[in-house]
Parts: sequence; C-alpha cells; structure tokens
Amino acid sequence: MGKLNLEIVTAESPVYSGEVDSVIAPGVVGQFTILPHHAAFMTMLEPGELCVRQSGEELFIAVSGGFLEVKDNEVVVLADTAERADDIDAARAEAAKRRAEERLRHPAAAAELATAEAALRRSLARLKVAEKRRKREKRTI
Repeated sequence: MGKLNLEIVTAESPVYSGEVDSVIAPGVVGQFTILPHHAAFMTMLEPGELCVRQSGEELFIAVSGGFLEVKDNEVVVLADTAERADDIDAARAEAAKRRAEERLRHPAAAAELATAEAALRRSLARLKVAEKRRKREKRTI
C-alpha cells in the first residue's frame, strides 16, 4: 500500500520524522485520516490528538493547533505545540484544565473568555493523550 513521510515540527524543535502507515489528525472541521496516495491539501489543526500509525503501533501526540499539509506522500505538521504522550505531565495538564475552567466561570472580558476556552481545549487534548499512555502501560503490566 505504501508509506507516508511524516514531519512534525514546532517553533522550538522537531517532534517526529519518519515513514508511517497513516496519520489521524484533528482538523478544524473534524478529525481526518491520511493514507498513502492521499490527495494534496492543506488545513488548519485544532487542539487535539494526533495519532501516528506505523506497523501496528500507535504513537499519540497532543497538538495545540497549527497547520498540516499533504503533498506527494509527504505530510508536514507545523504545530503551535506538540507533546508525545510520554512527555506529558498529567498533573500539570490537570492543573491547567482547572485554571482554565475557573477563568471560564469568571471571565473579566470577552478576550479572556476566548483565551480560557483555548487553554481548556489544549489541556483537554494533553489529558486525553496522557490517558492513552496510562492505558497502554496498564496493559503491559
């Protein structure tokens, strides 16, 4: 069936580079899957979970938004932030979620409301990816 070349980068550093079977990403109009020989396109990403599948294994990465481009079996993700499941501090993400929820309950201005909503989406994505890591670790014990 073929492979895709995947590059995931942030402003700080590269996060992933390699050949994969498929990529599942959180687009602005919903989740989508990219397989080899996909039509070329470019889209914005929402905060959420990016799933990389390779040889029956799955790698989960929390992204906080950005852009994704597909062209000639190459997928490039330019993410605002991207964290592999193993790198997420679940306690920190939970604390960020609580802070965002508190700001949503008592926004001082409309701009603060939008900022709090974005922070909540980011922390929920990180917690979802961290939870997948915990479930995977429990299966191996």
